Amino acid sequence: MDYVGLSSEETLRALSALLSTKQEDEEEEEEDQRVTPSAQLGPGQIGLPPQNSKEEPSIKKSSKDIWSEEEVAEGSRFMDFADPRPQPEYEMILKQSVGTEDVFFGLSGKDPSSMCCEALLVKIQLPDTRATDVVLDVKEKFLDLRTPKYKLGLHLPHPVHAEESRAQFFSEREELQVTLLMKRSMDFFNMQ
Repeated sequence: MDYVGLSSEETLRALSALLSTKQEDEEEEEEDQRVTPSAQLGPGQIGLPPQNSKEEPSIKKSSKDIWSEEEVAEGSRFMDFADPRPQPEYEMILKQSVGTEDVFFGLSGKDPSSMCCEALLVKIQLPDTRATDVVLDVKEKFLDLRTPKYKLGLHLPHPVHAEESRAQFFSEREELQVTLLMKRSMDFFNMQ
């Protein structure tokens, strides 16, 4: 095969003219000029034009503030790493209220999964501690326990009803049991 004819200047210009879209570009520009201005609007032009007014936020931050109150995790103020008191042993157990219709017939639709549990039981071992020495504070997602010998800051796996929680201290076992009723978004569905 003879490739000499393919590399000539005339052949390249002819190929360039063949591949050129100059005529198509001119036709598109003419069509754009014929289109009404409302047809040229895109999704960004829908609605009111943006206003460039700089409004002051309603909450003034101090120049030394690093985080706002909403950004700080609940219970972080109780975390004191300089406190030498050890953390007591504890155990978290999920609880369900079941009746005979649940156990024998399964009529209520409850199953053994954690989604059907109503309460969270926290058992805390407190050796050599009296009930009067225990200071307990329960928040929605945090449990804080302080005694002269122990401290426990526990982030809870589920939000709880802090007002409806109850605690019981068993002196013979040196154990504190805290029962926390869980807040679930789907309670109306799971507890039927």
